[in-house]
Amino acid sequence: MTDGNLDIRCIVAIVERGKADKVVNAAKKAGASGATIFYARGTGQTEAKKFFNLHIESSKEIIIILTEVSKKEEIMKAMVEAGRLKEPGTGIVFSVKVSDLIGLKHRNDLDK
Repeated sequence: MTDGNLDIRCIVAIVERGKADKVVNAAKKAGASGATIFYARGTGQTEAKKFFNLHIESSKEIIIILTEVSKKEEIMKAMVEAGRLKEPGTGIVFSVKVSDLIGLKHRNDLDK
């Protein structure tokens, strides 16, 4: 799977729909090489809003970024600032250690 020396983190951010581009652009300026964005909907009680007695589900965008551990803090800081994620109800961001990775390293080998 992964090379024993490879230390990769997966940064995941969930933001309000329409804000992902701004958050990803900030992440790229901070050192991210790319991102994957996809759409989702919230299911929590605080997510459901009523409009004329109809439930309106909140649309979300989910951002996934793979990066070296040395770049993680700076990228996450930029994402939090760009998305104003410290403000209540604006979204969340977290990171997880990647234990198995297939595909990313192979692209580096092709560049040699």
